[in-house]
Amino acid sequence: MSPLPVFVLLSLICLCRSDDRLTPAKPLSAGDKLVSSNGVFALGFFSPTNSTAASYVGIWYNNIPKRTYVWIANRNKPITNGSPGKLVVTNNSDLVLSDSQGRALWTTMNNFTTGATGTSAVLLDSGNFVIRLPNSTDIWQSFHYPTDTILPDMQLPLSADDDLYTRLVAWRGPDDPATSDYSMGGDYSSDLQVVIWNGTTPYWRRAAWDGALVTALYQSSTGFIMTQTTVDIGGKFYLTFTVSNGSPITRMILHYTGMFQFLAWNSTSSSWKAFIERPNPICDRYAYCGPFGFCDFTETAPKCNCLSGFEPDGVNFSRGCRRKEELTCGGGDSFSTLSGMKTPDKFVYVRNRSFDQCEAECRNNCSCTAYAFSNVKNGSTSSDQARCLIWLGKLVDTGKFRDGSGENLYLRLASSTVDKESNVLKIVLPVIAGILILTCISLVWICKSRGKRRIKENKNKYTGQLSKYSKSDELENESIELPYICFEDVVTATDNFSDCNLLGKGGFGKVYKGRLEGGNEVAVKRLSKSSGQGADEFRNEVVLIAKLQHRNLVRLLGYCTHEDEKLLLYEYLPNKSLDAFLFDTTRNFVLDWPTRFKVIKGIARGLLYLHQDSRLKIIHRDLKASNVLLDAEMNPKISDFGMARIFGGNEQQANTIRVVGTYGYMSPEYAMEGSFSVKSDTYSFGVLMLEIVSGLKISSTQLIMDFPSLIAYAGVSPPLTRQSKTDYFIGLGMELMERWKCKRISGLVHCGELSTSWSSALCSVRSVVCSR
Repeated sequence: MSPLPVFVLLSLICLCRSDDRLTPAKPLSAGDKLVSSNGVFALGFFSPTNSTAASYVGIWYNNIPKRTYVWIANRNKPITNGSPGKLVVTNNSDLVLSDSQGRALWTTMNNFTTGATGTSAVLLDSGNFVIRLPNSTDIWQSFHYPTDTILPDMQLPLSADDDLYTRLVAWRGPDDPATSDYSMGGDYSSDLQVVIWNGTTPYWRRAAWDGALVTALYQSSTGFIMTQTTVDIGGKFYLTFTVSNGSPITRMILHYTGMFQFLAWNSTSSSWKAFIERPNPICDRYAYCGPFGFCDFTETAPKCNCLSGFEPDGVNFSRGCRRKEELTCGGGDSFSTLSGMKTPDKFVYVRNRSFDQCEAECRNNCSCTAYAFSNVKNGSTSSDQARCLIWLGKLVDTGKFRDGSGENLYLRLASSTVDKESNVLKIVLPVIAGILILTCISLVWICKSRGKRRIKENKNKYTGQLSKYSKSDELENESIELPYICFEDVVTATDNFSDCNLLGKGGFGKVYKGRLEGGNEVAVKRLSKSSGQGADEFRNEVVLIAKLQHRNLVRLLGYCTHEDEKLLLYEYLPNKSLDAFLFDTTRNFVLDWPTRFKVIKGIARGLLYLHQDSRLKIIHRDLKASNVLLDAEMNPKISDFGMARIFGGNEQQANTIRVVGTYGYMSPEYAMEGSFSVKSDTYSFGVLMLEIVSGLKISSTQLIMDFPSLIAYAGVSPPLTRQSKTDYFIGLGMELMERWKCKRISGLVHCGELSTSWSSALCSVRSVVCSR
């Protein structure tokens, strides 16, 4: 076949263009759309109400079913009367949107005198639409001209006079993208706060920046992490937010009602869910509580209250609060420290002051009513290392937070007012302390009395029953020397099983963090009434762990029974379970290869102890990532012995009609026939090893194409005949390990370190794979 002529090839090249960009030769017309390289966003013409009366050019999410717009070019100049429009890149490197009659409705106005050959407009996967020169320089970007939406990595200026960025402006209505009276951006009077305006009137205000460079929000239920960062660009500060890998699609918007919302896409309900809204509650609106009043978020239902030393100036807070005693100045005033406060508005920003100088600045000015100080030396590259705010006159739009945020506000009061409050505290606090001490003494006496009685009853009850359920002759006549913990002590240690102390939950129930008297931290496993782990499993776990001592097995510190409650107290391990790191894309970087190998070896040692080295041969029957806990040094400890069985004498195998454990980790003979032995745990260990090496769940659906399962992905076919699953799964895990990291891993584990059967499989696989 003869080669194509050169001019034909050139013509074919000219006809080709990427779906994510515009060029001067290829404009965007009605019915066309750009799609970012990974399909995240799309840009094109649209009509919000499915009518052709008015159309716009905008950007929306391309991969969710609900059409959601994040940027609009011509929001105040729609294309009308069904006239087709066109978006072009001009020879002057501008974007121009025009109607069918050639009238320009929107343009970027870059003021370039001449264009550059090869200039294009590119839609990025971040949602940013940029004009890019051939040298990859971006001379314009939509992120600098937002409409009502902030996307991850966009920058919102704290300064209102920024000459590059514009403010957010809400839609006029749910189907009308035209600009409304609600806008949001940096404050006109300072570079430290963000304000929502309704026209020219403040509607909501974010507290003045206190110097924190990074703040984070974490949702334990979804693993979602949002990080807000303050960045310094050319001496001006900007807010930007990012989300962790694997998080749902997120955006911030200024709603047409004036509400600022942080939204996340819920794929289950196919809808946007707001998990941050401001202003909320109603008293959070700007100056809602009046002068010297504040929105008290520490209340169950937030409401307006007066600052210390003030009282309501009327039947409601429309007039705010008035001083109980007027200031005297001349050294007759003192400062009261209010913690956790939202700093008020209308402050004066004084630079280059220490804390003492900031206080003196306020004390020496009779008009100063309060001051606040914060060190911001890490927030700027300039020499200004402190932020001193002082207020001259009334304090408006402040609040008190309950989540530990906010900062100290030093409020100026007449000395007599401060003295009276101090005297009241001197009287009230000792009285309250005395009552609390007497109450505690009474509760301790009651608890100990009941506890002694209950301990005696339960020890008599459980000592006999625990041995009855044991399969080993060695335990039949032994008592279990394990502390019985008073239920009231457990309730106190866990703050009444507060959700704030919840470490995790599963089919057995929940695990809480607790702090016993004396400061010892424990993990409290609270078996739920609906759990499959009933009295048998509870007794079984107490029997087993009380008799087992190994550094790779979790240590049981005590137990408690109270009516229907069954609780086990373990040593507290700060890193929780292995699966929390292994399958979390935001945390699995902690598990580097040496750490993963250390975890594998630790689990193997723990299993060897259970199977061979302890005086009882114990089959765990539920070995999986969530049942491996990690201490502060990432050493693994096997936990959850509720399903374990003891083999006595020469017993090597047993059968059961009640198959327990987790599918995927069960050996075939156990899952199908109820037959279990040491090999059952070894099978589970192989599956677990494969998960540790690959970072994928055995049941994961996120596998490389053409691989139906993790086992197939590992590249080793399962044995056709029923043989020892030990060699098979050890070989499976080690082959994958060596195939990926053969040179780095080879020297970390020595042959013969685990056991005869294990080392033979391990070393044979290593010799085969590493020789390839």
